[in-house]
Amino acid sequence: MFKATVIVKRRPKILDPQGKAAEQGAKLLGFNNVSGTRIGKYIEFHIDTNDEKAAEKEVKEYSEKLLSNPIMEDFEYRLEKVK
Repeated sequence: MFKATVIVKRRPKILDPQGKAAEQGAKLLGFNNVSGTRIGKYIEFHIDTNDEKAAEKEVKEYSEKLLSNPIMEDFEYRLEKVK
């Protein structure tokens, strides 16, 4: 079994309204050195196989087809073997 961790982020050229709102809130709270805030998604799940290549393939497909929007977002993932 593998534990997958996927991080989905908006592409750099795509506007991030959540990031912009958080940054404006930071300024109101006195955090004047904060800039470039981007908000993403952090997702964890398990893949029930002992075959690392199969787990990797499933994570990629799951991320491409359901967890991310391929037009606006990129993703990165990490797999770790679970005992």
